[in-house]
Amino acid sequence: MGTHYRHHSLDIRDQPAIDAVFQHYGAAIHLVIHTAAQPSHDWAARAPQIDFAVNANGTLNLLEATRQWCPEAVFIFTSTNKVYGAAPNALPLIEQATRWEIAPDHPYQIGIPEEMSIDQTLHSVFGASKVAADVLVQEYGRYFGLKTVCFRGGCLTGPSHAGTELHGFLAYLMRCTATGRPYTVYGYQGKQVRDNIHSADLIAAFHAFLQAPQPAAVYNLGGGRFSNCSMLEAITLCESIAGRTLSWTYLDTNRVGDHIWWISDLRKFKKHYPQWQQQYNVEAILQEIYDMNCDRWQQEGGA
Repeated sequence: MGTHYRHHSLDIRDQPAIDAVFQHYGAAIHLVIHTAAQPSHDWAARAPQIDFAVNANGTLNLLEATRQWCPEAVFIFTSTNKVYGAAPNALPLIEQATRWEIAPDHPYQIGIPEEMSIDQTLHSVFGASKVAADVLVQEYGRYFGLKTVCFRGGCLTGPSHAGTELHGFLAYLMRCTATGRPYTVYGYQGKQVRDNIHSADLIAAFHAFLQAPQPAAVYNLGGGRFSNCSMLEAITLCESIAGRTLSWTYLDTNRVGDHIWWISDLRKFKKHYPQWQQQYNVEAILQEIYDMNCDRWQQEGGA
């Protein structure tokens, strides 16, 4: 027989509704992929109670439903590198022509590992709610023995990413370039670095974990050294792909909790799941975003 997947869209703050779905399917649920979140730093600062209710309480609701009704299911949580707060900004970085970069002899030259502390650092309100969720997922693995994993992502993206100004870095940048919409760069001379992972590569990682799950697993999962760019480098790529110049301005004030340099160390995940291989680098991601969205954006007038 083939495998059948059912998708339910629920408000994860609604415990009775979640319980009803989990109780209905019970042990037939083999996998829970938790991607629901309030993802914006700026929005979280304006509405911290809603942010925490979605990111932390919502995660607890899903974990408890899993424990009660399908404890053998694999629980995959898309966490964030923002759980490390501002700690990455204390790294010794070197300013280069188009990016900030870590010293070549530094232990984190390949990327930031899971061993970096998440404690005693500025997080932003959003980061704090995601820390709470991340630790809860780990605890349900350690304390209750659920097969849980936290994937601490960098920039997760792809051609269906509905990029907006407050989140969706590459998709929104490409949209602005293709349509003539103005773009604002916040701080760090535009040399801040992000690793970017395509949704297909992320789902492949989910599948690898599903085949050999373990309790309370934690992995940094982004583009790593294979797929990363600075803001300035991303602008250059977007302009080259779109064949037009981006209209952008620079503000010297960075967003609170924003990282100067983030590249994920993927060695732990690759060691545990050597069959996983990335397929998309930043240029391939941007090309696909442009190819699959440009006509629609133009029809919408860039709105």
